[in-house]
Amino acid sequence: MEQNEQPVFGIEKLYVKDLSVEVPNAPEIYLEREQPEIEIQLGTSGRNIDEGIFEVVLTVTVTAKLGEKTVFLVEAGQAGIFRMMNIPAEQIEPLIAVACPNVLFPYAREVVSDAIGRAGFQPIVLQPVNFEAMYMQRMQEQQQSAPADASIQ
Repeated sequence: MEQNEQPVFGIEKLYVKDLSVEVPNAPEIYLEREQPEIEIQLGTSGRNIDEGIFEVVLTVTVTAKLGEKTVFLVEAGQAGIFRMMNIPAEQIEPLIAVACPNVLFPYAREVVSDAIGRAGFQPIVLQPVNFEAMYMQRMQEQQQSAPADASIQ
């Protein structure tokens, strides 16, 4: 590799890869007056699709429940195609786990809020997420669960 090749991190495409809205107890659930309990789950995945080209998907799942009854469930997979060239191999995983989700999150937040509103409920604004802390925690958990003499990852 030549010394003058600058690292490249760019967005090629942003898109909704998956979107699911379920209101299993409609129409009766719309008559409820209590505020549901909201649970939010986040997941990220990334894969290499070509040389220096990666697809990263941020999955956001929002579940609202009243007791055992599901009010609604919204799952959105916000995806992006990212170009990563001239970047050391050990820096690719943190980019996929931290930088890409940081780019995708505002789009995912909008998709989720819009889907909840279209389902007839008060839109939910997702609070900012520290993807770096999530990544560091996952790395720490992997190190703690790996046997000391294991050479397989």
